[in-house]
Amino acid sequence: MKKSFLYLSTLLLLNIILATTVQAKETWPKQLTFGVIPIASSRNMSNSFGSLVQHLEKELGLKVKLQVAGDYAGVITGMQFGHVDIAYLGPKSYVEAANRAGAEAIVLEKDLNGTPGYHGLILSKKGSGLKTIEDLQGKTWAFTDPHSTSGTLVPTVYFNKINIDPQQYFSKVIYSGSHEASILSIKAGKIAAASTNDLDFNRGLGKQWQKSDFNTIWTSDLIPAAPMAVRKGLPASLKSAIQQAFVSYSDTDGLDKLKISGYIPATDSMYDSIRTLIAVKKALKEKKIAKQ
Repeated sequence: MKKSFLYLSTLLLLNIILATTVQAKETWPKQLTFGVIPIASSRNMSNSFGSLVQHLEKELGLKVKLQVAGDYAGVITGMQFGHVDIAYLGPKSYVEAANRAGAEAIVLEKDLNGTPGYHGLILSKKGSGLKTIEDLQGKTWAFTDPHSTSGTLVPTVYFNKINIDPQQYFSKVIYSGSHEASILSIKAGKIAAASTNDLDFNRGLGKQWQKSDFNTIWTSDLIPAAPMAVRKGLPASLKSAIQQAFVSYSDTDGLDKLKISGYIPATDSMYDSIRTLIAVKKALKEKKIAKQ
């Protein structure tokens, strides 16, 4: 009698769990849009993220549409208005997406050494004779995107520490739009120097450029790794499933294309140091305006 009761109780519990799981999945959308910031060309981005997208589709049982935005703001705005469900963002653009769109960091990437972070770089062309910050005075300079961490935020704060106003120090300041564009422009001699990072530099290494093509003028302290974030309106069960899918991604070739070793769970507080840098940059801007 007791065994029969135990069996029936266990069966009932399993049915409840199954029903709950089915009900939870019924609230999932039929398709997810995966928005990524334009660190490289659309074709290269699609190639790099292709295997990951296939993995997500398999694990989630949903169609996942990869969408490479024209700029960083495009991903943030897309998530804000519910057009982007999952987003690959830089640390700074994540903080802005969290503020504007309620984005929630779920995982962050580890570099090839397993480090959950990367370094900002300032590069110039090998053979240009430009080997120091002092050498760059009066030359052309490129940031990447206003929302970029290593491409704009980190070097801007660094320049302030060494009393450099980019608009006054360089002959011309432009925004290239992506790390790939900045690096290729240096290689082609279109600009003298630019800010980028070692992760995106390594992604094009051996394919679009060689290490010997450049001088590394400056390397930043470790920056928190770029996160994957989900929009706040997704069901909790789906957010958890997406996080698990990223963490379980282990395709060797796919990870090699991304130049990372995998993903680990992330929390919003991991980006508090970036919030501090944003506050510093804002204070610097306000101070500059006050002097005018």
